[in-house]
Amino acid sequence: MSTPATTQLEGSTNATGLWVLDPARSSVEFQVRHFYGLITVKGRFDRYGGVLALGESPSAELTIEADSIDTGNAKRDKHLRSSDFFHVEANPHVRFVSEDVTLDGEQLRVRGRLHAAGGQIPLEIDANLREVDGELEIDATAHAAQRELGITWNPLRLARSPTKLLVRGRLVRDAGGAR
Repeated sequence: MSTPATTQLEGSTNATGLWVLDPARSSVEFQVRHFYGLITVKGRFDRYGGVLALGESPSAELTIEADSIDTGNAKRDKHLRSSDFFHVEANPHVRFVSEDVTLDGEQLRVRGRLHAAGGQIPLEIDANLREVDGELEIDATAHAAQRELGITWNPLRLARSPTKLLVRGRLVRDAGGAR
């Protein structure tokens, strides 16, 4: 059950409504510590869509095409798409669906469920949200324990949990048809 989100951002007239993540000016990235925590592997997803509804029944959703993963290393990306990790043939999407959304000033807190690799876990997202030129700018961070999703491949225990998830960019008012 979502609690009503304050729809007045600091310096904003009214943020009520449906907002869509603009992929041309946004990014969905991740970071995981590797090699006993000495190296951070960074990557991104190139295809995704997200919506944020503010008002009486606030909600947030993010859907990522799992096969769009890109770490800059083709061999690693192929392995991440395999059944050792995302198993994209059986699970083509990574999806977050909110259960509770609160907005207090510029602080957005979203609790919900992350669905990935055939599993699901509770996830909390903390974000800064502010109005810029009639749009919303978002900088969101979450931490997900990949092991809880069933992603357990980790020879020699090289990868460290949790994975840091980052969503940054612009949300624009929905012109209709986002849902």
